[in-house]
Amino acid sequence: MKMFQKLAITEFKLFLREPEAAFFTFLFPILMLLVFGSIYGNKPSPFFSGYGSVDASVPAYISMIISTTGILSISITVAMYREKGILKRYRVTPLSSSSVMISQILVGFVMTLIGTIILILAAKIIYGLRFGGNAFYVTLAFILCSGSFFALGFLLAGIAPTARSANIIGMAVFFPNLFLSGATFPKQIFPETLDRISHFIPLRYVVELMQGMWFGHSWGSHTFDILILFGILIISVIISAFTFRWE
Repeated sequence: MKMFQKLAITEFKLFLREPEAAFFTFLFPILMLLVFGSIYGNKPSPFFSGYGSVDASVPAYISMIISTTGILSISITVAMYREKGILKRYRVTPLSSSSVMISQILVGFVMTLIGTIILILAAKIIYGLRFGGNAFYVTLAFILCSGSFFALGFLLAGIAPTARSANIIGMAVFFPNLFLSGATFPKQIFPETLDRISHFIPLRYVVELMQGMWFGHSWGSHTFDILILFGILIISVIISAFTFRWE
């Protein structure tokens, strides 16, 4: 247990030393908030069922933070550790592969949570962010969405032969998810063809679930989103268990 604690603390420090990870987790969502918030404001609108643009954007930006940590940070970090022989060194210690994975999940979850809290506070202070849901249900949705995309990150790390390829694969997966899911631009403005394509984008279901819980929808109204995310979680975990390599 003591060794795992040291590993987790080390991973926290390494995360904060990576400027790209810190930027996309902490600063990029704030920049998106300020840019689009200054353009559209946060007046209630029938376009967002009585909520404002910022009210609808914040849970979408939270989804963006989740995908950044899972698809980019975790996948690239694990692939890099394997390529540089760091995982190989871990193998000769009492640490198991599950301990290495759990430390990455813990760090990713805490950093995602911190980025989310910063985003919510900024939106509340600057734009008077409204919240119509149940905090407990939003937390459960946040955990499910994070778990699904973190597992997807391990899957990508497992199939990528090198850190460079993990970076390329991660970017190839991340940007379509970012722009075609509703995380950056509302799905309401998508043309019909683009909206159909977005149904094949995993992050769409994170955005829909997070927005639904934020607005106070029932879990039953998002059954399909939940099933999709559980499916991603289970399939990714199974594949990751077979593709995880120490070297």
